[in-house]
Amino acid sequence: MSDVRRLDRDLLLADFPLPAVDEDGDKEDRGRLLVVGGSRELAGAVLLAAVAGLRAGAGKLQIATAASIATHVAVAVPEARVIGFQETEEGCLAPAGAEALLDLAGSAQAVAIGCGLQHGPPLDALLDALLARRLDVPLVLDAAVLGSLAPRSAALGAWPGGATVLPHAREMARLLEIEAGEVERDPLLAARTAADRFGVVALVKGPCSYLADPRGRAFRFDGGGVGLATSGSGDTLAGIVAGLAARGADPLTAALWGVYLHGEAGRNLSARVGRIGFLARELLDEVPGLLPD
Repeated sequence: MSDVRRLDRDLLLADFPLPAVDEDGDKEDRGRLLVVGGSRELAGAVLLAAVAGLRAGAGKLQIATAASIATHVAVAVPEARVIGFQETEEGCLAPAGAEALLDLAGSAQAVAIGCGLQHGPPLDALLDALLARRLDVPLVLDAAVLGSLAPRSAALGAWPGGATVLPHAREMARLLEIEAGEVERDPLLAARTAADRFGVVALVKGPCSYLADPRGRAFRFDGGGVGLATSGSGDTLAGIVAGLAARGADPLTAALWGVYLHGEAGRNLSARVGRIGFLARELLDEVPGLLPD
């Protein structure tokens, strides 16, 4: 098992470079990102994740969301193609639209799912349908969907495109079916356990964040400041990671850069705005300037 490496820009540039961007390239070269999320109560979450994907450099953006909010999302993110799907009475995406959604996933270069979705059987059914398709597309899994993964370790481990999970300590505890205190006492062990059990790149978010992959590699990032502990911050991280994956970064590279960019955006805002009180949406404008040339 490898030692824990400190995650910083020098490490990333030396060992985990992002795919080069050709000055003569177009949006197709930077990949299509599909963001699946949102509900009547949590429309903002899918907006944050989707825009973050563009800020990380994805070339094209599609958003699959609840029909009742699709028009509002489309107006808020005019750069995206927004597809509204049938909902349950609770405002969740209904399994009835799974086939069309999976067709969208099959034509994407990365898929982020979870931000703004609601827990429950409809989400479980949607996730089962997605995992059964076994697409060669990177998956970024966050928020509500994390609560559905514990019994699906084999299906997730068999996903050909590789997957990334982005929980905080309480979400990781549910994922591993242990007490949150166990994760808080040893977040590195929790990340490594999840990476091995589910065959994913696993993050435990916190003041010090830990990442691990199925090959036993592990990394520590010393946070971007307490201001990142704010509503919607996790959605922006998920979108950044997914946007980098759409550009062609492998799951570990996308996750490492995503954590770094998210954290450095927080540092910038802490210095300019204040230690706390900046908004998750303000992180988005910081990302392009932090990307390597």
